[in-house]
Amino acid sequence: MIKYLKYILVLSVFLTSCKSKKATTNTTVMSMSAKKIIKNHYSNSFDKKTIKARLKAKYQDNKNSQSITIKLRLEKDKAIWMSGTILGIPLAKVLITPTRVVYYEKIKKTYFDGDFRLLSDFLGTKVDFEKLQNLLIGQAILNLKNKRYRSETDDYSYLLEPKKQEELFDILFWLNPLTFKVNKQEVRQPIEQKKLTVSYIEYQNISGEVFPKKINIIAIDKTKRTLLDLEYRSVEFDRKLSFPFKIPSGYKEIKLK
Repeated sequence: MIKYLKYILVLSVFLTSCKSKKATTNTTVMSMSAKKIIKNHYSNSFDKKTIKARLKAKYQDNKNSQSITIKLRLEKDKAIWMSGTILGIPLAKVLITPTRVVYYEKIKKTYFDGDFRLLSDFLGTKVDFEKLQNLLIGQAILNLKNKRYRSETDDYSYLLEPKKQEELFDILFWLNPLTFKVNKQEVRQPIEQKKLTVSYIEYQNISGEVFPKKINIIAIDKTKRTLLDLEYRSVEFDRKLSFPFKIPSGYKEIKLK
């Protein structure tokens, strides 16, 4: 009953380049301290206030596959709004704020109004508004300034790993050596046999902003494997946005146990 929310949500270039490039590069990667890599990552953080975009999403798990079109509106640190359609037919809407996740889907006429547990369960790791926002814009999902990291070069990327990993999970970041955007980030939970991998296959330059073009998300929970490919088809920054959302009357509420 929540598969339509899944379809919607789970959803390297120089700064002067005008063309899209792959996230990796064949340039030799020079060694650099973790402290300097992290500083460069935040110096090149996303610097726009709003995003208006259209995405193509392809979802696949062990039993189902589906492609949908998503309209995205994002006001940084305040709201993420998505509307999904199949062949132009409205499917569902989602509104996410720092404290709330609310959505409704038209097929079964159900809605959800609650916290981030639904998304956390699907992705296999605890998420909040900031993590989801960072995932969509190519930033590290965790604040890299809160821990001490070691660095090394790996597959034409800078690999960052905490000097002391968390007790129940490991997290790794691969950063682009030219733009210092995220090439890949991964959360591993060995005991629970869960892993979340987010790969930024391609970036694009839009109005001087290096921004993701293609994102690949793989969530593994024991033997279940869920794949979500997101491709930004059109992107505009700093447009005045509205976030229209109203749950239709007669819809049945979804309650989490």
